[in-house]
Formats: sequence, C-alpha cells, structure tokens
Amino acid sequence: MIRLFKHYVPLPLFLMAITEAAVLFGSMYLGTGLRFLWEDSGDIRLIGPIFPRAIIFTLVMLSIMTAFGLHQRDVKQESEWVYPVRFVSSFAVGLITMLLIFYIVPPLLLGRGAFALVFLLAFAGTALTRLIFVRLFKLDAMRRRVLLLGSGSRSARVEGLERDEQGHQKFNLVGCLPLTHAECCLDRTRILRDKGSILSIAKKYKIDEIVVGVRERRGGGLPADQLLECKLAGIEVVDLPSFFERETGQIQVESLNPSWMIFSDGFRRSPLKDVTKRAFDVAASGLLLLLTLPVMLITALLIWLESGGPIFYRQERVGENGRVFRVLKFRSMRQDAERDGVPQWAKKQDDRVTRVGRIIRLLRIDELPQVFNVFKGDMSFVGPRPERPYFVEDLTRKISYYPSRHTVKPGITGWAQIRYPYGATVEDAIQKLQYDLYYVKNHTLFLDLIILFQTAQVILFGKGAR
Repeated sequence: MIRLFKHYVPLPLFLMAITEAAVLFGSMYLGTGLRFLWEDSGDIRLIGPIFPRAIIFTLVMLSIMTAFGLHQRDVKQESEWVYPVRFVSSFAVGLITMLLIFYIVPPLLLGRGAFALVFLLAFAGTALTRLIFVRLFKLDAMRRRVLLLGSGSRSARVEGLERDEQGHQKFNLVGCLPLTHAECCLDRTRILRDKGSILSIAKKYKIDEIVVGVRERRGGGLPADQLLECKLAGIEVVDLPSFFERETGQIQVESLNPSWMIFSDGFRRSPLKDVTKRAFDVAASGLLLLLTLPVMLITALLIWLESGGPIFYRQERVGENGRVFRVLKFRSMRQDAERDGVPQWAKKQDDRVTRVGRIIRLLRIDELPQVFNVFKGDMSFVGPRPERPYFVEDLTRKISYYPSRHTVKPGITGWAQIRYPYGATVEDAIQKLQYDLYYVKNHTLFLDLIILFQTAQVILFGKGAR
C-alpha cells in the first residue's frame, strides 16, 4: 500500500494506473505518427499540437475506466465474464465520449484514420498492461511477509484479512509471535515457537512488516526496545488500528481508542480545507443539477402519474455537529409508509416502495433533489449518509464513537455508501460507521473525487440499492 493525499491505495493498482496513463498518452503520439508515417511531414503539422489531445484522451479514458470499477481494490476479484465486459464497455463509452468532444470542440479533431489507430493502440496496450499486472502480482514473491505480535482476539482478525472474499491472498501472514501465556485465538499452526529477539526472528523469516496486536502495553507488555531495533533495521512496524485502516478502508471501532484518534495523522480541519470543499460542493452540485434536470423532471411526472400526491418528501436528518435539518428527496414509498408514526429501517424488497420508487432507488435518482440541500449548506456532495434523529439517538447509545461521524457535513454520496450495501441493522450501522470514520479521518479533495467516480459505478451496476 502507498498513501496518496491521506488515502491508502494498493501499490499494484497505483502502478497499473500510472502505466495505463502512460500507454494512453503514448498511444496518441504513436497512432498519429503511424498514420502520417508515409505522408508529407507537413501533413502532421496541419492537425495541430498533439499534447493537449493526449492529455484529454488520457483523462477521459482513465475517468471512464474508474467509473466502470476498473480502478478499485477488488479489480482482480471480478468473475471471468464481468471483468472483460466492463473493460470493453468502458472503451465503448470512451469512444463515444471522445467523438462528442471532437464534435463540441472542433480544434481537437484528430481525423478518423489517426484516431482509429490511436484508439486501437490504446485498447490493445491497456489490455496487455492489465494482463501483465494481474499475472505479475499473483506471484507469492510480490506479497508482503507479515509477522503478527500478540495472539488475542483482536489479533485473530488479521488472520481473516489475509484473503479476500474470493480466496485471493492479499499478504503472507508468516506467523504469530505470542508475548504472554494468555489464551490464543489464532490457528495453532500460525504460532511461532522460535526463541530469541524479535529482530532475529524477523530476519529468519524475511519479514517485511510487524503488526502489533498487543492490547496491554504497560508494565513490560510491549517490548518497545526490540520493536525499535526492528524499525531501525528497515522492518516496518504498524499498530493494529492502522493496519486495519490500510487493508480495509475502515477504522475498526473494536480496536479504537481516544489516544490513537488524538495522535494519529488525521481528523484535522482547517479554514482552507473547508473553503475548498465548499467550492467543490457548489461546483459539483451545479454540474449534477444541469446534467440531470431532464431526468428529474421525468421522475417527478412519473411519481405524480403513479400515485399522485406529493412528489418530494422532506424528512428530518442529523447533520454536522448534530444539527437537525430537513432533507429533500423524491418520494419512493407509499404516502402511508409509516402509518403508525414509528421510524423503520428500509428493508430488502420493501413492500412500501412504489413501482417507480423501486426504479429510482435502484438508479439512485431519488437522491438527486439533495443537491438543493448542498446549495443551502446543510449537506456536502460527499460525506457520511445523514440519518434520522430517532436512529441516531438509538445508535449513539449502542455504538461507541458514533457521534464522531457528525463532525463533518453529511453527503449525497460517501465512502460508506460505495463500500457497503444498504444497512438495516445495528451490525450494518457499525460497519458503515467504520467506513465513515475512515472518511472523517482522511477526507480530502482527492478522496472525494475517488468516491464520485466509484459512485458512478454503483449507479451503473445497481450496487447497494433498496
């Protein structure tokens, strides 16, 4: 993993994206050069500078590929047919987009023959790049060798992170080095019985990283001197909360403590950061409103034709610093959805949802009117999902650190919304809180842009909707 603007990005994914950018950029020069290779040298000068075209082509294609889910942590976890379909579809949409750009901005027009060569080279080069990277990073030698210090219940969760849901190995957990005689919660075969210093054991097993999972660190519970030796010898040493944050994109509530939050690199606010985010919110919401206004008008008409009554509904939600505001959304449920007056979680296949409502929920169109909340300043474009006061009070009593998600403005979309399906239980709320805490700790314009691109994927493939 590497950290870009406070956000953790897998090193293979970062290297692949950089290589793809180089391939896309170079394809513009190579394709154009091949097209005019046997022509008069003056012909290529007549089409104008290549550099701006190469930059635009690279940015457009990378953005569309990201929106199709080709630049995310589980890029190698797709089924055999879904991944190629997404890849081909992204280039089909990219082709249409570039043709529209050529039509709107004629000076960028490259010519059919030249652009055909550029596009074919870009497609073949990017496909080859992905094939090489997927094969290369499947090699065991490319995975970090991890030593776990401590064998308690919290440490045991590291063992579960070694492989993803599809069974692909993310890192190599060499073993666990227990420091006390407390109950061991790991697989017994993982326990290392070697004697000697931690550094000598780490060198013996060629360890790249030591994860400290010791809960009690006072009174000699943590061998700080030995860990310092390891760090000075070039072996990375990381605590459990930071390891979970990096590997899962979450901040684990179970492993969290106030001192870690206070001294960690994050959870910071500044006037410049607030002004930048507000400018981004207004610009992004204005663009979204401009692009989706026809969709919103059609949606309003369909809701009125199906069930009449109010097209929108307003509902109290908890915003920044616990302030209550009224969120605006398209009505997707019956008017008597809560006839007894008691707030209810939305359920899978909820029978309160109308036919039009089911479609607009699947496509997230019901969220679009929230752009007016963003203009008003109650919400941000990206942030934690705003919840109802009734649920906030209940979850605050049941979940530690839940109020921490209200230190930033709620958003139309967010890190939890794209990383976890719609939740309807306390356990789901805990999982989403852990993603929200990651966003609160690390939110930057860079992370907001990543979330926006991946939100497009959620809309395209209907993930997490109810």
